[in-house]
Amino acid sequence: MRVLLIAGGWSDERQVSLNGAKQINNALKSLGHEVLFFDLTPDFTDLIEAAKKCDAAFINLHGCPGEDGTIQALLNDAGLPYQGSDIVGSCIAINKNLSKQIYKNHGMPTPKWTMITRTDRLPRINLDYPYIAKPNYGGSSLGLSIINNDQEYENYFTALPEHFNEVLCEAFINGIELTCAVLDNQALPPILIKPRKSTYFDYASKYDHDGAHEICPAPIDDVVSKKICALALQAHEVLKLKHYSRTDFMCDKNGNIFILETNTLPGMTATSLVPKAALAAGLEFEDLIDRLLFLTISDKNSNTKKT
Repeated sequence: MRVLLIAGGWSDERQVSLNGAKQINNALKSLGHEVLFFDLTPDFTDLIEAAKKCDAAFINLHGCPGEDGTIQALLNDAGLPYQGSDIVGSCIAINKNLSKQIYKNHGMPTPKWTMITRTDRLPRINLDYPYIAKPNYGGSSLGLSIINNDQEYENYFTALPEHFNEVLCEAFINGIELTCAVLDNQALPPILIKPRKSTYFDYASKYDHDGAHEICPAPIDDVVSKKICALALQAHEVLKLKHYSRTDFMCDKNGNIFILETNTLPGMTATSLVPKAALAAGLEFEDLIDRLLFLTISDKNSNTKKT
């Protein structure tokens, strides 16, 4: 099978995307597939033509475009199946504010929050210090910070790149951080995250060597583990996601669980969380890639039969 591996792009997470693509490329070739690598450009030049030469696509883009449904729309138009969520699910999950509204509508626990922009930010904050500030779009903890006072609040916006216009401010939960992946409508073992280079799971903690201690399966109470798995599955469902996803949580000292956000194209680098969870469930990296391709082609065959 000829697979179009789409990575790179121009978001702040470009390098993370390229790092993961190297591993995916090696896995695809080990599985016997031919790989056509495509580094996305802003005008999408030649993407449709490249898609017409392939049997399936593997998207390894992070941020916008990639996780927002843009590339999914182009691949749909080209008739090329791809792994992961479609346009609707991607568009919903990339928007943290929208996702939290949906969590809340379904009675799912998520920290109190407010959404602000650079132009109207001063009158809108209704949270006590400390709280978390992070861009409404994007991932890899880029632009995420703990805000402890008014001066830090002003400093945050001064340092924040201008293209991050929408900011989600969220109540700080003092506790442990966990994440839980879903693969083919089944929850994988939750992971406990203990950052080593920061007080929270920031960019360096995620991607630097030995940046965090990630324990899978998480050494937590079985009741808490089951709740997290159930909530990860529910988030996958209510956000209308497909094939796989990863949902991040905080658990306070009283055992209360809070959903933070859900990722539709989780990282695939050497330090990424979904491959670790898959390994704990008995799937090597190549097995994980193979499963995602199987789901991709199965969807295509199912849609062909319906038509």
